Amino acid sequence: MRIALLLGLAMCAQAQRVIAVNVDGIIHPVTVEIIGHAIEEASARNASAILLRLNTPGGLVDSSREITAKIVASRVPVIAYVTPSGGRAASAGFFLLEASDVAAMSPGTNTGAASPVLMNQEMDAVMRHKIENDVSAWLRSTVLKRGRNVELAESTVREAKAFTEKEALDNHLIDRIAPDERALLAGLDGVSIKRFNGSEEVLHTGRAEVVDYKPTLRERIIASIADPNIGFILLVLGALGIYVEFSAPGLIFPGVAGGILALLGLSALTVLPINWVGAALLILGVSLFVLEAKFASHGILGIGGTVAMVLGAMLLIDGPPEMRIHLSTALAVSVPFALITMFLVSLVIRARANKAVMGTDTLVNQIAEARTALTPFGTVFLQGEYWNAESEVPVEKGGEVRVVSVEGLKLHVSPVGK
Repeated sequence: MRIALLLGLAMCAQAQRVIAVNVDGIIHPVTVEIIGHAIEEASARNASAILLRLNTPGGLVDSSREITAKIVASRVPVIAYVTPSGGRAASAGFFLLEASDVAAMSPGTNTGAASPVLMNQEMDAVMRHKIENDVSAWLRSTVLKRGRNVELAESTVREAKAFTEKEALDNHLIDRIAPDERALLAGLDGVSIKRFNGSEEVLHTGRAEVVDYKPTLRERIIASIADPNIGFILLVLGALGIYVEFSAPGLIFPGVAGGILALLGLSALTVLPINWVGAALLILGVSLFVLEAKFASHGILGIGGTVAMVLGAMLLIDGPPEMRIHLSTALAVSVPFALITMFLVSLVIRARANKAVMGTDTLVNQIAEARTALTPFGTVFLQGEYWNAESEVPVEKGGEVRVVSVEGLKLHVSPVGK
């Protein structure tokens, strides 16, 4: 009996735990992975709830769909909380807020503005209508299950409406406003909520310990560089390091550092949707830099390469505006890269055009000293080495001769001045 009581108390103590996970940036595939693992951990540890701290400008629609699916399927109730004051759950963040079992906001926050946007292109009326209908239907099905204001939620998609925390509460888009997460959890203790599957569940969060989910090393690295601006910078620096290594083999460090940076940049960008027109423009830009160094175009090819690289950078990510590579980043990276690349290519081309300084061909026209009489065969001393030599004109020992040609290990020479 005593053992059973102790086990019961241990289980109760274990249940008094809330797993917290932060969504404080752009929503992308790494966010899906982090939230998915946090939900799995909360389930494995029999947590009372999952606290989703939201402060996001939005992100990818596909990633938001995946996260929403994980939230509604979670065995552990999910509490979404827009925090801190001054934060927001805009665009894709609004979908996560509405999908959660409990939707809450801090004072001084806002949410909404969930209209879908195609990056770098205008949607015609038919395409916009199709996308808005699809996204609206998805949002309606979620909000209806949560018992919130379906019509007003849909207006965030069709009319890009946004709401302060008070407006959201007054219009029944969220469930409560809380000054901090401790007050939020205390206020939810003992509250009965309706789960997505229609079942009722009572929250036990009053004295729950808040445990932050610790992302894996891979998640931390990718999340820290998943900003497309950082990924683009790493990729360009990596490409430059690799090119320097190929231009001057044996330096080692530029090649090693460049390879690491390029792989990190590719890892950051491959988790984002790539626009292949943008990628093609980047390749075109680099090609034009090489041609500029080889052909005298008076800067036309170089300027064209810079423009192509800037446009390629801005078109590279096929996502909403918050995921664009900024114009300032594109210019700050592309212009120096263009100048450095053209300079290095020009050095390589000039070096290849220079006369060879190694090999037997370099001996032609060099002056040697006859160490024996050449009648017609003998030995000469040239550049610190003894060579067998042949001269059609007899040469006395100590005389100077000029190398006419090289035949294997024998020099054909003639007396200097003749």
